[in-house]
Amino acid sequence: MARRTGRWGRLRHPVSAFYRWQSQWEDASDGARTGWTVTVQLVALGFHARDPSELARFWAHALRWRAPQTNSLGVELRPTDATSFGVLFLPGARAKDCQNRIHFDLTTTSVDDQKGTVSELLAIGAQRIDIGQDPNDSHVVLADPEGNELCVIGPDNRFLASCPRLGAVNCDGTRALGYFFSEALAWPLVWDQDEETAIQAPGGTGPKLTWSGPPLMAKPAKERLHFHVGPTTGSSVDAALGHLRAIGATRVDPDHACRGAIALADVDGNDFCLVDPSVPGGSVSRTTGPQRS
Repeated sequence: MARRTGRWGRLRHPVSAFYRWQSQWEDASDGARTGWTVTVQLVALGFHARDPSELARFWAHALRWRAPQTNSLGVELRPTDATSFGVLFLPGARAKDCQNRIHFDLTTTSVDDQKGTVSELLAIGAQRIDIGQDPNDSHVVLADPEGNELCVIGPDNRFLASCPRLGAVNCDGTRALGYFFSEALAWPLVWDQDEETAIQAPGGTGPKLTWSGPPLMAKPAKERLHFHVGPTTGSSVDAALGHLRAIGATRVDPDHACRGAIALADVDGNDFCLVDPSVPGGSVSRTTGPQRS
């Protein structure tokens, strides 16, 4: 999670008040809070690239996940750890003109691991970048070979200490957006302070999804990273769509969606896709309902 520190930068990662908030949610960590209907799951992060295969190879190394696999939509990375979702690299990235509103935070286990990680990533195409971060910060800011920002977090960061290599999917967004995805996925809040929010899968496993609060960064014409969500096992695309719309999602122009998906916008107006994970490539094989908000 981060606070704006310069023209582009959002790089403060909290480590203290999290513990007060965590204790409030321990009893609900199984995702079974009263009134919650679990119909939606996070399937993947869609990641638009100029060269999906090459970028997927970089991130397979960075995340220490399985080798990329090509499917009908793009190039997929599947986790080898407690992460419950993958990353799907898709063609069609536009020229980069501003900082991504979603970036990955990579955890490290020691000072040597952090230094080694930075060296390894630089050797395979990453570069150091300055987006206004404090030179005394314990995390290192890099860009991948296509200019997408990432943070290599120091071993002293207690907020991400229990997370796997992908410690956080760090998002720009309001407090309302954190609450939206908490309810959409039935992932409990593990942070809610100063308009910053974070959620994590039930049981406290896998990466955290974090939202940094206002002021929000400039929104590009097309985001390079966005969420793919789908119905849970035993549910349906219709049920997932109904749940998402009931908590504030809206239908948008189908051209905003990945191939075979339903295009939606969240409560901050960010595009995301509803897909069917039972269909190869995660597509929705039919149009569900009229295209209206």
